[in-house]
Amino acid sequence: MSRKDFFSPATATSVVIANMVGTGVFTSLGFQLLDIQSGFVLLMLWVVGGVTACCGALSYAELGATLPRSGGEYNFLGRIYHPAAGFISGWVSSTIGFSAPVALTAITFGTYLASVFPELSPKWLALALILILTFIHASSRHNSGSFQRIFTAIKLLLIILFCLIALIMVKEPTTLSFMPKSGDAALITSGAFAIALIYVNYAYTGWNAATYLSSELEQPQKSLPKVLGYGTLVVMVLYLALNFTFLRVAPVDALSGQLDIGYIAAQHVLGDIGAAIMGIVLALLLISTVSAMILSGPRVLHVIGQDYPLFKLLGKTNKNGVPTMAIYCQSILALLFVVNSSFQQIMIFASFTLGLNTLLAVLGLFVLRWQLPNIERPYKTFGYPVTPIIYITLMGWTLIYTAINKPVEALFALGIIVTGLLMYFISIRFQPIQG
Repeated sequence: MSRKDFFSPATATSVVIANMVGTGVFTSLGFQLLDIQSGFVLLMLWVVGGVTACCGALSYAELGATLPRSGGEYNFLGRIYHPAAGFISGWVSSTIGFSAPVALTAITFGTYLASVFPELSPKWLALALILILTFIHASSRHNSGSFQRIFTAIKLLLIILFCLIALIMVKEPTTLSFMPKSGDAALITSGAFAIALIYVNYAYTGWNAATYLSSELEQPQKSLPKVLGYGTLVVMVLYLALNFTFLRVAPVDALSGQLDIGYIAAQHVLGDIGAAIMGIVLALLLISTVSAMILSGPRVLHVIGQDYPLFKLLGKTNKNGVPTMAIYCQSILALLFVVNSSFQQIMIFASFTLGLNTLLAVLGLFVLRWQLPNIERPYKTFGYPVTPIIYITLMGWTLIYTAINKPVEALFALGIIVTGLLMYFISIRFQPIQG
Protein backbone atom coordinates (compact mmCIF):
# COMPACT_ATOMS: atom_id res chain seq x y z
CA MET A 1 0.00 0.00 0.00
CA SER A 2 1.22 3.51 -0.82
CA ARG A 3 1.31 6.47 1.54
CA LYS A 4 -1.88 7.86 0.01
CA ASP A 5 -3.68 4.81 1.42
CA PHE A 6 -2.90 5.97 4.98
CA PHE A 7 -3.59 9.01 7.13
CA SER A 8 -0.42 10.92 8.04
CA PRO A 9 0.52 11.69 11.68
CA ALA A 10 -0.28 15.35 10.92
CA THR A 11 -3.80 14.40 9.88
CA ALA A 12 -4.21 12.19 12.96
CA THR A 13 -3.03 15.01 15.25
CA SER A 14 -5.45 17.42 13.57
CA VAL A 15 -8.24 14.88 14.17
CA VAL A 16 -7.35 14.72 17.89
CA ILE A 17 -7.26 18.51 18.25
CA ALA A 18 -10.39 19.10 16.18
CA ASN A 19 -12.33 16.38 18.02
CA MET A 20 -11.69 18.13 21.32
CA VAL A 21 -11.89 21.82 20.46
CA GLY A 22 -15.57 22.18 19.70
CA THR A 23 -18.88 22.46 21.49
CA GLY A 24 -17.68 21.92 25.07
CA VAL A 25 -15.29 24.84 25.41
CA PHE A 26 -17.66 27.26 23.64
CA THR A 27 -20.76 26.34 25.65
CA SER A 28 -19.96 24.74 29.02
CA LEU A 29 -18.69 27.81 30.89
CA GLY A 30 -22.22 29.18 31.04
CA PHE A 31 -23.42 26.03 32.84
CA GLN A 32 -20.40 25.98 35.18
CA LEU A 33 -21.01 29.58 36.28
CA LEU A 34 -24.42 28.64 37.68
CA ASP A 35 -22.70 26.95 40.65
CA ILE A 36 -19.08 28.21 40.57
CA GLN A 37 -18.07 31.86 40.31
CA SER A 38 -14.46 31.76 41.44
CA GLY A 39 -12.01 32.59 38.65
CA PHE A 40 -9.32 30.37 40.15
CA VAL A 41 -11.65 27.37 40.59
CA LEU A 42 -13.07 27.77 37.08
CA LEU A 43 -9.58 27.65 35.56
CA MET A 44 -8.69 24.73 37.82
CA LEU A 45 -11.58 22.84 36.25
CA TRP A 46 -9.80 23.02 32.91
CA VAL A 47 -6.43 22.15 34.46
CA VAL A 48 -7.84 19.07 36.20
CA GLY A 49 -9.71 18.10 33.03
CA GLY A 50 -6.51 18.56 31.01
CA VAL A 51 -4.45 16.46 33.41
CA THR A 52 -7.11 13.75 33.26
CA ALA A 53 -7.08 13.80 29.46
CA CYS A 54 -3.26 13.75 29.31
CA CYS A 55 -3.09 10.76 31.67
CA GLY A 56 -5.72 9.02 29.58
CA ALA A 57 -3.88 9.81 26.35
CA LEU A 58 -0.56 8.45 27.68
CA SER A 59 -2.33 5.26 28.81
CA TYR A 60 -4.08 4.89 25.45
CA ALA A 61 -0.76 5.40 23.67
CA GLU A 62 0.50 2.12 25.18
CA LEU A 63 -2.75 0.32 24.42
CA GLY A 64 -2.80 1.59 20.85
CA ALA A 65 0.85 0.74 20.21
CA THR A 66 0.49 -2.73 21.76
CA LEU A 67 -2.87 -3.56 20.12
CA PRO A 68 -2.72 -1.65 16.80
CA ARG A 69 -6.11 -1.90 15.14
CA SER A 70 -8.78 0.68 14.34
CA GLY A 71 -11.81 0.87 16.61
CA GLY A 72 -10.54 2.48 19.82
CA GLU A 73 -12.22 0.99 22.90
CA TYR A 74 -13.98 -1.62 20.77
CA ASN A 75 -10.56 -3.06 19.96
CA PHE A 76 -9.06 -2.61 23.45
CA LEU A 77 -11.92 -3.90 25.60
CA GLY A 78 -12.72 -6.77 23.25
CA ARG A 79 -9.17 -8.08 23.35
CA ILE A 80 -8.44 -7.37 27.02
CA TYR A 81 -11.70 -8.40 28.70
CA HIS A 82 -14.15 -10.22 26.41
CA PRO A 83 -15.65 -9.69 22.92
CA ALA A 84 -18.92 -8.70 24.64
CA ALA A 85 -17.15 -5.80 26.40
CA GLY A 86 -15.70 -4.67 23.08
CA PHE A 87 -19.05 -4.91 21.33
CA ILE A 88 -20.82 -2.89 24.04
CA SER A 89 -18.06 -0.30 23.87
CA GLY A 90 -18.43 -0.09 20.11
CA TRP A 91 -22.19 0.18 20.50
CA VAL A 92 -21.74 3.04 22.96
CA SER A 93 -19.22 4.79 20.72
CA SER A 94 -21.41 4.53 17.63
CA THR A 95 -24.73 5.46 19.27
CA ILE A 96 -23.54 8.05 21.79
CA GLY A 97 -19.79 8.58 21.50
CA PHE A 98 -19.81 10.21 18.11
CA SER A 99 -23.39 10.64 16.90
CA ALA A 100 -24.43 12.72 19.93
CA PRO A 101 -21.34 15.01 19.89
CA VAL A 102 -21.72 15.47 16.12
CA ALA A 103 -25.28 16.62 16.78
CA LEU A 104 -24.26 18.90 19.67
CA THR A 105 -21.48 20.56 17.71
CA ALA A 106 -23.65 21.00 14.64
CA ILE A 107 -26.39 22.58 16.81
CA THR A 108 -23.81 24.95 18.30
CA PHE A 109 -22.61 25.81 14.78
CA GLY A 110 -26.20 26.63 13.84
CA THR A 111 -26.77 28.61 17.05
CA TYR A 112 -23.73 30.84 16.49
CA LEU A 113 -24.58 31.44 12.84
CA ALA A 114 -28.25 32.11 13.63
CA SER A 115 -27.21 34.66 16.28
CA VAL A 116 -25.77 36.69 13.39
CA PHE A 117 -28.49 35.83 10.87
CA PRO A 118 -31.70 35.43 12.93
CA GLU A 119 -33.73 34.50 9.86
CA LEU A 120 -31.78 31.22 9.62
CA SER A 121 -32.82 28.14 11.59
CA PRO A 122 -30.10 26.66 13.87
CA LYS A 123 -31.59 23.21 13.38
CA TRP A 124 -31.59 23.38 9.58
CA LEU A 125 -28.05 24.79 9.57
CA ALA A 126 -26.96 21.86 11.75
CA LEU A 127 -28.59 19.32 9.43
CA ALA A 128 -27.02 20.90 6.34
CA LEU A 129 -23.52 20.89 7.87
CA ILE A 130 -23.74 17.19 8.79
CA LEU A 131 -24.91 16.24 5.30
CA ILE A 132 -22.20 18.22 3.47
CA LEU A 133 -19.37 16.83 5.62
CA THR A 134 -20.74 13.31 5.34
CA PHE A 135 -20.40 13.36 1.57
CA ILE A 136 -16.87 14.84 1.76
CA HIS A 137 -15.62 12.11 4.10
CA ALA A 138 -17.40 9.36 2.20
CA SER A 139 -15.35 10.13 -0.92
CA SER A 140 -11.63 9.42 -0.28
CA ARG A 141 -8.92 9.60 2.39
CA HIS A 142 -7.19 12.31 0.39
CA ASN A 143 -10.27 14.54 0.51
CA SER A 144 -10.85 13.71 4.20
CA GLY A 145 -7.26 14.33 5.24
CA SER A 146 -6.82 17.55 3.27
CA PHE A 147 -10.11 19.02 4.48
CA GLN A 148 -9.34 18.10 8.10
CA ARG A 149 -5.80 19.53 8.14
CA ILE A 150 -6.86 22.81 6.52
CA PHE A 151 -9.84 23.48 8.78
CA THR A 152 -7.95 22.48 11.94
CA ALA A 153 -5.13 24.90 11.05
CA ILE A 154 -7.73 27.63 10.46
CA LYS A 155 -9.31 26.79 13.83
CA LEU A 156 -6.04 27.13 15.75
CA LEU A 157 -5.20 30.42 14.06
CA LEU A 158 -8.64 31.92 14.69
CA ILE A 159 -8.66 30.90 18.37
CA ILE A 160 -5.27 32.52 18.97
CA LEU A 161 -6.39 35.68 17.15
CA PHE A 162 -9.66 35.80 19.10
CA CYS A 163 -7.87 35.60 22.46
CA LEU A 164 -5.29 38.25 21.50
CA ILE A 165 -7.82 40.70 20.02
CA ALA A 166 -10.27 40.31 22.91
CA LEU A 167 -7.63 40.78 25.62
CA ILE A 168 -6.00 43.75 23.86
CA MET A 169 -9.20 45.60 22.91
CA VAL A 170 -11.29 45.11 26.05
CA LYS A 171 -11.89 48.55 27.54
CA GLU A 172 -13.15 47.49 30.96
CA PRO A 173 -11.80 44.08 32.01
CA THR A 174 -13.86 42.29 34.62
CA THR A 175 -12.73 42.41 38.24
CA LEU A 176 -12.99 38.64 38.63
CA SER A 177 -9.89 37.41 40.47
CA PHE A 178 -7.97 34.40 39.20
CA MET A 179 -5.91 34.06 42.37
CA PRO A 180 -6.88 31.43 44.99
CA LYS A 181 -8.91 32.72 47.92
CA SER A 182 -10.57 31.44 51.05
CA GLY A 183 -13.17 28.79 50.32
CA ASP A 184 -11.67 27.69 46.98
CA ALA A 185 -10.18 24.49 48.41
CA ALA A 186 -13.57 23.38 49.74
CA LEU A 187 -15.17 24.24 46.40
CA ILE A 188 -12.64 22.17 44.46
CA THR A 189 -13.47 19.08 46.54
CA SER A 190 -17.24 19.68 46.38
CA GLY A 191 -19.95 17.95 44.41
CA ALA A 192 -20.46 21.13 42.37
CA PHE A 193 -16.87 20.89 41.12
CA ALA A 194 -17.34 17.21 40.22
CA ILE A 195 -20.55 17.95 38.31
CA ALA A 196 -18.86 20.86 36.50
CA LEU A 197 -16.07 18.45 35.54
CA ILE A 198 -18.54 16.39 33.53
CA TYR A 199 -18.86 19.37 31.16
CA VAL A 200 -15.08 19.80 31.09
CA ASN A 201 -14.50 16.11 30.46
CA TYR A 202 -16.98 16.36 27.62
CA ALA A 203 -14.96 19.25 26.19
CA TYR A 204 -11.81 17.08 26.34
CA THR A 205 -13.62 14.13 24.75
CA GLY A 206 -11.72 13.24 21.61
CA TRP A 207 -8.20 12.92 23.05
CA ASN A 208 -8.45 9.24 22.09
CA ALA A 209 -9.69 9.92 18.53
CA ALA A 210 -6.53 8.74 16.76
CA THR A 211 -6.96 5.21 18.16
CA TYR A 212 -10.05 4.86 15.99
CA LEU A 213 -7.82 5.25 12.93
CA SER A 214 -4.90 3.03 13.97
CA SER A 215 -5.15 0.63 11.02
CA GLU A 216 -5.22 3.57 8.60
CA LEU A 217 -2.35 5.49 10.23
CA GLU A 218 1.24 5.53 8.99
CA GLN A 219 3.45 3.55 11.43
CA PRO A 220 0.86 3.60 14.25
CA GLN A 221 3.12 1.95 16.84
CA LYS A 222 5.67 4.73 16.41
CA SER A 223 3.48 7.76 15.74
CA LEU A 224 0.42 7.15 17.95
CA PRO A 225 2.01 8.15 21.31
CA LYS A 226 3.19 11.49 19.87
CA VAL A 227 -0.13 12.15 18.14
CA LEU A 228 -2.14 11.57 21.34
CA GLY A 229 0.28 13.34 23.69
CA TYR A 230 1.00 16.47 21.65
CA GLY A 231 -2.60 16.85 20.51
CA THR A 232 -3.91 16.78 24.09
CA LEU A 233 -1.32 19.22 25.42
CA VAL A 234 -2.07 21.75 22.66
CA VAL A 235 -5.77 21.59 23.48
CA MET A 236 -5.21 22.04 27.22
CA VAL A 237 -3.31 25.30 26.56
CA LEU A 238 -6.02 26.51 24.16
CA TYR A 239 -8.78 25.76 26.70
CA LEU A 240 -7.08 27.70 29.47
CA ALA A 241 -6.50 30.65 27.13
CA LEU A 242 -10.10 30.67 25.90
CA ASN A 243 -11.72 30.44 29.34
CA PHE A 244 -9.40 33.09 30.79
CA THR A 245 -10.38 35.34 27.87
CA PHE A 246 -14.13 34.74 28.26
CA LEU A 247 -13.99 35.49 31.99
CA ARG A 248 -11.71 38.49 31.56
CA VAL A 249 -13.76 40.34 28.96
CA ALA A 250 -17.41 39.55 29.84
CA PRO A 251 -19.29 39.88 33.18
CA VAL A 252 -20.20 36.67 34.97
CA ASP A 253 -23.89 37.63 34.97
CA ALA A 254 -23.89 37.94 31.18
CA LEU A 255 -22.32 34.50 30.72
CA SER A 256 -24.18 32.48 33.39
CA GLY A 257 -26.53 29.90 31.91
CA GLN A 258 -25.86 31.00 28.33
CA LEU A 259 -24.98 28.73 25.40
CA ASP A 260 -23.26 31.13 22.96
CA ILE A 261 -20.65 32.48 25.39
CA GLY A 262 -18.12 33.17 22.62
CA TYR A 263 -20.57 35.50 20.89
CA ILE A 264 -21.40 37.21 24.20
CA ALA A 265 -17.72 37.74 25.03
CA ALA A 266 -17.06 39.17 21.57
CA GLN A 267 -20.05 41.51 21.91
CA HIS A 268 -18.64 43.01 25.12
CA VAL A 269 -15.30 43.70 23.44
CA LEU A 270 -16.16 44.53 19.84
CA GLY A 271 -19.77 45.68 19.92
CA ASP A 272 -22.60 44.34 17.79
CA ILE A 273 -20.78 44.49 14.44
CA GLY A 274 -17.64 42.89 15.80
CA ALA A 275 -19.69 40.27 17.61
CA ALA A 276 -21.51 39.44 14.38
CA ILE A 277 -18.18 38.87 12.66
CA MET A 278 -16.99 36.78 15.61
CA GLY A 279 -20.19 34.76 15.56
CA ILE A 280 -19.40 33.75 11.99
CA VAL A 281 -15.79 33.00 12.95
CA LEU A 282 -16.87 30.84 15.91
CA ALA A 283 -19.27 28.95 13.66
CA LEU A 284 -16.41 28.27 11.24
CA LEU A 285 -14.30 26.92 14.12
CA LEU A 286 -16.85 24.19 14.73
CA ILE A 287 -16.78 22.87 11.15
CA SER A 288 -13.49 21.04 11.77
CA THR A 289 -14.92 19.46 14.94
CA VAL A 290 -17.94 18.01 13.17
CA SER A 291 -15.62 16.98 10.35
CA ALA A 292 -13.20 15.16 12.67
CA MET A 293 -15.96 13.16 14.34
CA ILE A 294 -17.56 12.20 11.04
CA LEU A 295 -14.10 11.09 9.87
CA SER A 296 -13.06 9.02 12.91
CA GLY A 297 -16.29 7.75 14.50
CA PRO A 298 -17.52 5.46 11.70
CA ARG A 299 -14.33 3.40 11.94
CA VAL A 300 -15.88 1.77 15.03
CA LEU A 301 -18.95 0.72 13.07
CA HIS A 302 -16.67 -0.44 10.25
CA VAL A 303 -14.71 -2.92 12.40
CA ILE A 304 -17.95 -4.16 13.98
CA GLY A 305 -19.16 -4.82 10.43
CA GLN A 306 -15.95 -6.74 9.70
CA ASP A 307 -16.31 -8.91 12.82
CA TYR A 308 -20.05 -9.65 12.94
CA PRO A 309 -22.04 -10.94 9.94
CA LEU A 310 -25.24 -9.36 11.28
CA PHE A 311 -23.64 -5.95 10.65
CA LYS A 312 -21.60 -6.88 7.56
CA LEU A 313 -23.16 -4.04 5.57
CA LEU A 314 -21.24 -1.60 7.84
CA GLY A 315 -17.96 -3.31 6.89
CA LYS A 316 -18.28 -2.38 3.22
CA THR A 317 -16.01 0.24 1.66
CA ASN A 318 -15.97 2.19 -1.59
CA LYS A 319 -13.29 1.89 -4.29
CA ASN A 320 -10.99 4.13 -2.21
CA GLY A 321 -11.25 1.92 0.88
CA VAL A 322 -13.45 4.41 2.75
CA PRO A 323 -16.16 2.84 5.01
CA THR A 324 -19.03 4.70 3.37
CA MET A 325 -21.90 2.68 4.84
CA ALA A 326 -20.57 3.22 8.39
CA ILE A 327 -20.23 6.95 7.70
CA TYR A 328 -23.79 7.19 6.41
CA CYS A 329 -25.13 5.21 9.39
CA GLN A 330 -23.44 7.44 12.00
CA SER A 331 -24.61 10.59 10.24
CA ILE A 332 -28.20 9.36 10.17
CA LEU A 333 -28.04 8.85 13.96
CA ALA A 334 -26.58 12.35 14.37
CA LEU A 335 -29.39 13.84 12.27
CA LEU A 336 -31.95 12.12 14.52
CA PHE A 337 -30.28 13.60 17.63
CA VAL A 338 -30.43 17.08 16.09
CA VAL A 339 -34.16 16.72 15.46
CA ASN A 340 -35.25 15.06 18.72
CA SER A 341 -33.02 15.85 21.75
CA SER A 342 -32.21 18.74 24.11
CA PHE A 343 -28.69 20.16 24.23
CA GLN A 344 -27.82 19.89 27.93
CA GLN A 345 -29.30 16.42 28.33
CA ILE A 346 -27.28 15.07 25.40
CA MET A 347 -24.09 16.60 26.80
CA ILE A 348 -24.45 15.06 30.27
CA PHE A 349 -25.41 11.50 29.33
CA ALA A 350 -22.90 11.42 26.44
CA SER A 351 -20.10 12.57 28.75
CA PHE A 352 -21.09 10.07 31.46
CA THR A 353 -21.23 7.13 29.04
CA LEU A 354 -17.97 7.98 27.31
CA GLY A 355 -16.25 8.53 30.66
CA LEU A 356 -17.22 5.02 31.75
CA ASN A 357 -15.99 3.67 28.42
CA THR A 358 -12.53 5.23 28.71
CA LEU A 359 -12.29 4.37 32.44
CA LEU A 360 -12.60 0.66 31.60
CA ALA A 361 -10.05 1.00 28.80
CA VAL A 362 -7.42 2.64 31.03
CA LEU A 363 -8.11 0.05 33.74
CA GLY A 364 -7.44 -2.51 31.02
CA LEU A 365 -3.84 -1.30 30.86
CA PHE A 366 -3.22 -3.01 34.23
CA VAL A 367 -5.08 -6.11 33.08
CA LEU A 368 -3.07 -6.31 29.86
CA ARG A 369 0.26 -6.03 31.70
CA TRP A 370 -0.85 -8.83 34.01
CA GLN A 371 -2.29 -11.05 31.26
CA LEU A 372 0.50 -10.60 28.70
CA PRO A 373 3.64 -9.41 30.51
CA ASN A 374 5.93 -10.42 27.65
CA ILE A 375 3.98 -8.97 24.69
CA GLU A 376 5.91 -6.46 22.59
CA ARG A 377 5.21 -2.92 23.80
CA PRO A 378 6.67 -0.35 21.36
CA TYR A 379 5.62 2.34 23.85
CA LYS A 380 5.17 2.15 27.61
CA THR A 381 3.03 4.67 29.48
CA PHE A 382 5.11 7.49 30.95
CA GLY A 383 4.83 7.50 34.75
CA TYR A 384 3.15 4.08 34.98
CA PRO A 385 1.40 3.14 37.28
CA VAL A 386 0.77 6.66 38.63
CA THR A 387 -0.45 8.06 35.29
CA PRO A 388 -3.34 5.60 34.73
CA ILE A 389 -4.21 5.70 38.46
CA ILE A 390 -4.65 9.50 38.26
CA TYR A 391 -6.99 9.08 35.30
CA ILE A 392 -9.02 6.31 36.95
CA THR A 393 -9.32 8.27 40.22
CA LEU A 394 -10.39 11.59 38.68
CA MET A 395 -12.76 10.05 36.16
CA GLY A 396 -14.25 7.68 38.75
CA TRP A 397 -14.85 10.56 41.17
CA THR A 398 -16.66 12.53 38.45
CA LEU A 399 -18.80 9.58 37.37
CA ILE A 400 -19.92 8.80 40.95
CA TYR A 401 -21.02 12.38 41.62
CA THR A 402 -22.77 12.56 38.26
CA ALA A 403 -24.69 9.33 38.94
CA ILE A 404 -25.79 10.69 42.33
CA ASN A 405 -26.80 14.15 41.13
CA LYS A 406 -27.99 13.34 37.59
CA PRO A 407 -29.64 9.92 37.99
CA VAL A 408 -31.88 10.24 34.92
CA GLU A 409 -28.92 10.74 32.60
CA ALA A 410 -26.98 7.95 34.34
CA LEU A 411 -29.92 5.56 33.95
CA PHE A 412 -30.21 6.49 30.29
CA ALA A 413 -26.51 5.65 29.87
CA LEU A 414 -27.12 2.32 31.63
CA GLY A 415 -29.97 1.68 29.21
CA ILE A 416 -27.63 2.20 26.24
CA ILE A 417 -25.16 -0.30 27.76
CA VAL A 418 -27.86 -2.93 28.40
CA THR A 419 -29.18 -2.48 24.86
CA GLY A 420 -25.64 -3.04 23.57
CA LEU A 421 -25.39 -6.27 25.56
CA LEU A 422 -28.66 -7.51 24.09
CA MET A 423 -27.44 -6.66 20.58
CA TYR A 424 -24.24 -8.62 21.27
CA PHE A 425 -26.17 -11.77 22.17
CA ILE A 426 -28.29 -11.37 19.05
CA SER A 427 -25.14 -10.89 16.96
CA ILE A 428 -23.28 -13.98 18.18
CA ARG A 429 -26.18 -16.15 17.09
CA PHE A 430 -24.95 -15.34 13.57
CA GLN A 431 -21.45 -16.65 14.46
CA PRO A 432 -18.82 -13.87 14.57
CA ILE A 433 -16.16 -14.02 11.90
CA GLN A 434 -13.41 -13.21 14.37
CA GLY A 435 -12.81 -11.95 17.88
